[in-house]
Amino acid sequence: MPLSRRQLLATGAIAAPRVFCIGSGRAFAAEPDIKVGALYDVSGLFQLQGRPKSNVLRLVIDETNAAGGLLGRKISLVSYDTQSNNQLYSQYAQQLALSDGVATIFGAITSASREIVRPIFNRGKIPYLYTQPYEGGVCDRNAFMTGATVSQSLGTLVPHAMKRFGKKVYILGADYIFGQISERWIRKYIADAGGRVVGAELFPLDASNFSSTIARIQSEAPDFVIDGFVTPPQYSFYRQWAAAGLKSKMPIVSQTFGSVGQHRQLPPDVTEGIIACYNYFEENKTEANRGFVERYQNQFGKGDYLGHSAASETVAWKLWTTAVTKAGSLDREALIGALQSNLEVDSVIGHVKLDPAIHHCNFDMHIVEMRDGAFSIVETVKGVKPSEMGTQCDLLGSPTTNKQFQPAF
Repeated sequence: MPLSRRQLLATGAIAAPRVFCIGSGRAFAAEPDIKVGALYDVSGLFQLQGRPKSNVLRLVIDETNAAGGLLGRKISLVSYDTQSNNQLYSQYAQQLALSDGVATIFGAITSASREIVRPIFNRGKIPYLYTQPYEGGVCDRNAFMTGATVSQSLGTLVPHAMKRFGKKVYILGADYIFGQISERWIRKYIADAGGRVVGAELFPLDASNFSSTIARIQSEAPDFVIDGFVTPPQYSFYRQWAAAGLKSKMPIVSQTFGSVGQHRQLPPDVTEGIIACYNYFEENKTEANRGFVERYQNQFGKGDYLGHSAASETVAWKLWTTAVTKAGSLDREALIGALQSNLEVDSVIGHVKLDPAIHHCNFDMHIVEMRDGAFSIVETVKGVKPSEMGTQCDLLGSPTTNKQFQPAF
C-alpha cells in the first residue's frame, strides 16, 4: 500500500519538496502559479543524464516566464531528486500525483523507473512526458515520449555501419530492458542486411572489467563491434579496448557513446573514430544550438555535456506549452486532444512532428563520428519515424490501450 505523505515525512524518505519558483520578476495575473512536476536523478548512478535534464527544464521554464508565462500565469517547478533509486521514484511520484497539485509531470531516466511512475500518473490522471531516449514500445494515452527510440537510432546506425565496415558484428550492451530490446533490434537489422552476429554479451550496470570479452572479440574477428553501454563503470571498456591495441584494427559503433559526454573524460586517441547516431549533440553548429548551449552554460556552468537526453526536454516543453496554448486550458482531456492534433514544433533538436496515434516523435537522425575529441556529422537522415510498435498501437482508434509492446518484427 502506498505510504501517506505523513508516513514518508516521518521516515525521512522525503523532505519538503524542492520547489523552484522560476521567473523574471515580471507581473503576472493574480492567479495561482501553474505547477509542473519533475523526477530526475540529480545524484546517483545516472546523474550525468539526470542533472542536465533537470537543468534544461529549469532553463526553459525560466525563459517561458520571462516571456510572459503560460496562459498569463507564472510557472513553478516542483522537482525531486530521485537519486537513481527506484523506491524514491515510487514515493515521489505518489507525492506529485496526490499532493503537489501539478498540471503535468516530466521525468524518469531508466525504463524501470518509468514503468514505476507511469501507472501512478495514469491513476492520478496527470499527463506524463517521458523525455528519455529509450527502447520504445510504450502505448499509453496519458504518456508522451519525446526521446528517440532504438528503431530510430539503430535503424539508421546499423545499416550505415554494415555498408561501411562489413557484415560480421559483435554486440555488447547493458543487461536491462533497454539493452535486451536493443540487442533484438540490432540482430534484426543485421539479418535484414544479410549480416551475421558472431557474438553478443550483455553486462551488469556496475561491470568494469572487459578483458575476457576483448579476448573473445579478438578470437571472433568481427568487422565491427557495436555497444550500448550506459553507466560510468561500463565506459571503462573504451580505455581497455584502446589499451589492447584494437582501436585501429576494429571499428567501434556505439548506440550510446558520447551521449552524456564520455568523450570529454577520455583522450582523443581513445575516442577517435567511434561512430554513433543521435537526433542531437552539443557540438552541432546550428545557430539555434549555439544559443541554447550558451544560455545553459551562462546559467549552470560548463560542467555538463548536453546530449540528446538533455535536449529532449526542450522538445517536451515546446510540445506541452504549444498544446496548452492551443487548448487554452490545463484540462487533461483538452490537452491530450491538442497534443493529438498533428502537432509540429521547432526546437533546438530541429523540426519535430508528434505522431498522434502512438505519442512518439519523428526526428532527423545524424550519423556522427568522433574527430579530434568532438562529434562531427557524417550523414543526416530526415524525418525518421519510430517503428517499434508497427500497427500494434493506435491511441486514436483504441484510446484505452495501456501497455508496452514488444518490437513488432
